[in-house]
Amino acid sequence: MSADARIEELGIDLSQPSNPIANYVPAVRVGNLLFLSGNGPRRGSSPEMVTGKLGRDLTVEEGYEAARLVGIQLLAAIKRETGTLDSVERCVKALGMVNGTPDFTQQPAVINGFSDLMVEVFGENGKHARSAVGMGSLPNGIAVEIELIVQLKEGS
Repeated sequence: MSADARIEELGIDLSQPSNPIANYVPAVRVGNLLFLSGNGPRRGSSPEMVTGKLGRDLTVEEGYEAARLVGIQLLAAIKRETGTLDSVERCVKALGMVNGTPDFTQQPAVINGFSDLMVEVFGENGKHARSAVGMGSLPNGIAVEIELIVQLKEGS
C-alpha cells in the first residue's frame, strides 16, 4: 500500500503543515536527502501546542501522543515539499527531544509515538536511526520536538 493511501486509511489530515516560528525554513533538500526542521506537537489545524514537562505535567502516554502529533506535522512538511509521501524511499535519522524534569528517564518511550507512526505509514522503510534525549526546556514550553532526515526516491 502506498504511503499516501495509508495516511488516508488512518484518517490523518496533512493539509495544515506548521510554519516556521523564527528565521529558518521547514525543509532543505540536498541531493536525495530531505532535512526537516524540528517540529512541535500541534493539535490538528489549531495553533495550540501540547506544552509541559514530562514527569511533572504530562504522563509518558501523553508524551507518546504528543510525539505522534509531531510525526503528523513532519509528514505534512514532507508532503508540502514533495507533493506526495510516496516520494519517500525511507526514513533515515530522527532526533527526538523531550522536555522533561531532571529525573525523567523515559525519553525513548515518548519518542516511540513518532517512530511507531513512521512504521505505520512507511512499513519497514519507516524504521530509522534515532536519538531520544531529555531537555531542560524547549521553545514555547512544548513537550516534544523532533527533527527528521528522509531519503527520497530517485527522480522525486
